[in-house]
Amino acid sequence: MKQKTQVDLLHGPIMKSLIIFMIPIVISNIFQQFYNAVDTAIVGNFLGENSLAAIGSCAAVFEMMISFCNSLGNGFAIVCGRSFGSGDEDRMKKSVAASILIGAVTCIVLTAVAFFGLRPLLQLIHTPAEVIDESLTYIMIIAYGLIVTFAYNLASCMLRAIGNSVMPLVFLIISSLLNIFLDVLFITVFHMGVAGAAIATVAAQGVSVVLCVVYILKYTPILVPEARHFRFDSELFSDVSGQGYAMALMGSIVSVGSIILQSGINSLGTEIIAGHVAARKIYMICNLPFISMSVAISAFISQNKGANQGDRILKAMRSAYIYDFVMAAVVSAILFLTAPSLVKLISGSTNPVIINNGSKMLYIVGPFYAVLGVLIQTRFALQGIGSKLIPMISSVIELIGKILFVYIFIPMFQYDAVVWCEPLIWVAMTAQLLYAFNTNPYVKEIRAETASA
Repeated sequence: MKQKTQVDLLHGPIMKSLIIFMIPIVISNIFQQFYNAVDTAIVGNFLGENSLAAIGSCAAVFEMMISFCNSLGNGFAIVCGRSFGSGDEDRMKKSVAASILIGAVTCIVLTAVAFFGLRPLLQLIHTPAEVIDESLTYIMIIAYGLIVTFAYNLASCMLRAIGNSVMPLVFLIISSLLNIFLDVLFITVFHMGVAGAAIATVAAQGVSVVLCVVYILKYTPILVPEARHFRFDSELFSDVSGQGYAMALMGSIVSVGSIILQSGINSLGTEIIAGHVAARKIYMICNLPFISMSVAISAFISQNKGANQGDRILKAMRSAYIYDFVMAAVVSAILFLTAPSLVKLISGSTNPVIINNGSKMLYIVGPFYAVLGVLIQTRFALQGIGSKLIPMISSVIELIGKILFVYIFIPMFQYDAVVWCEPLIWVAMTAQLLYAFNTNPYVKEIRAETASA
């Protein structure tokens, strides 16, 4: 039975459905960013610039962990969404069961790898000696909570796969408020330093997991597998793992590129790191309208592919691209007017070097959000129609581009190369993805059917 919180993505006006479905995702993603942004602001204001640089030095590693969990959950949800669109409830429950098993094993392995590999990784990316111990403390606690992060993302992705983007938001708002309270308590009252910020993040996200699971058990039994659904089905496990790992691998390649870029940033000194990490938090928040639309596009295309409604897929992509350009203009205007104030707020610093460098990044990135939006929508659309490997080519382009910038351009042009790195790489990635989407056999087929109708 359809819940009031579900959005019908299979019928009715497309743009209206996408926007209604997307709005809770935008708000949800903003609150999820608060987990780390609040850590950054409180650490910067109460623990000082070195502790801020410690969190900044491992920011790319943190983003890699979050990206992996998000990507894995989104990949699993694509299979669930197709089953929902086709009306195959039994296969949908089997896909949920397979997602739980594959995800749990994956998180256990990754936590073990993190235990042995995080210090060498921080050393590899040139984390300054004066902050490496604090960086390791922070990121190790986040790694121990990786299975909690995955559990929340899986539960919320499965709810979104059936059109419910509201309840994950409700649970996340509650846990985000708890995160703020725990941050202040652990850092200012118990004096736990950066460890307190990390523990607050994991503990608060654990609450959101519990709330999601209770809701699913009570109100969405369509997502609750029975014992028989956990039986091994080679075809289904292959589909679920292939889709999930393809998205996670793509996200990991992107994150490896970010870590390599972070190594170039870390070599420029603590003032540059502090300014960049503050700007990066703002940049990530400005990403959210585009990332949220891509999640909506993924759910929309998965369901409509399962329901054999190809014409709605093409119309949805046109609507998403229009949205990207309008939203990019809005974000650029906001950043142009407020960048220095935002950097000062997040960093807690009045150091002009920190504020100017952070602002420079935001001024340059702003207009390129239109390119980033098209990039993300097209990538998620390809994944939604079942293309597992082709979208990864864009990630390889990004990785190669960041390696070139770190080893050639950053030594030559210093921080100027850092701020231009990603916008220029986005242009190349977008060109490849648009070509891949327009030449995809399924897309060509539905265009031919639409033209002949």
